[in-house]
Amino acid sequence: MKRGRTARSHEKIRARWGWLFVAPGIFFFSVFSFYPILNAFWTSFFNKKLLSLKAPKFIGFQNYEKVLASPDFWNSVRATAAFSIGAFVPLFVLSLLFAVLIASRKRFQRGAQMALYSPAVLSSAVAALIWLLVFDPRGLANHFVNLIAGTPGIDHRWLADATMAQVSTIVVYVWKYVGYFTILFVTGIGKIPQSVNEAALIDGAGPLQRLFRITLPLLKPTTVLVSVMILIQCLKTFSTQYLFTQRGAPLQPVNVLTLNIYNTALRDQNLGRASVMSVLLFVFMLFLSWAQLRFSRSEEAEL
Repeated sequence: MKRGRTARSHEKIRARWGWLFVAPGIFFFSVFSFYPILNAFWTSFFNKKLLSLKAPKFIGFQNYEKVLASPDFWNSVRATAAFSIGAFVPLFVLSLLFAVLIASRKRFQRGAQMALYSPAVLSSAVAALIWLLVFDPRGLANHFVNLIAGTPGIDHRWLADATMAQVSTIVVYVWKYVGYFTILFVTGIGKIPQSVNEAALIDGAGPLQRLFRITLPLLKPTTVLVSVMILIQCLKTFSTQYLFTQRGAPLQPVNVLTLNIYNTALRDQNLGRASVMSVLLFVFMLFLSWAQLRFSRSEEAEL
């Protein structure tokens, strides 16, 4: 009996210390994440202006009706979808390719990972400012493309043309985050038992056979996780589009949802409609997270 009571008392003490250590994290999450989410839901039902001294007026679902009927909102949906798809494909393919190449080497793995990951250390604003210099008419982007295409002196209007502005934002995002997702893939590949590859090698399987028959099938949970993380990261993009439009890039083709939320709240001072767009974006990202979690659990059950 004494041993049981002693064990329970130790468990209570450990639980108290556990709550003590996680309390700061719970506090900061509640103040800076949970409360803003609830406040956005609440504000979406009011006609609330940013600098108005009048009390917000409850208008129900009118903000949702106006936002869903707004061509500007659907243009932002289109711009967000175009950017997400355009950035997802090269991010996923390049990060997986780099991960396979790094994992297949016995030397310089750490150096290659550090070199690829280094752009992710930069803030999005700094990365955008660097690429603003690259996309300048006299910058490296024009020189590089003209060298490859054999078209000296041509200005490809990276920040002036609508299509090139979209391409420019995608290039910046891929350059910045490809190293981060490469490391996630390298970690997933490292968890594959080496004995499986050794057995396949003994059976005479070549590098491509081992890649498509062993590595990629066993990498499915990591693949799903990285795919959802890339999509969520693309949906949250803001700094690159904002800084590019401030330097003269056309707004409409790169007016993603986050930039539209910013302009609606601060430029138009309409917090109600900005909250509606924030809620819709949050619900979609929540759905992606739920789908990823459910698919990952089904993969674990199959394994």
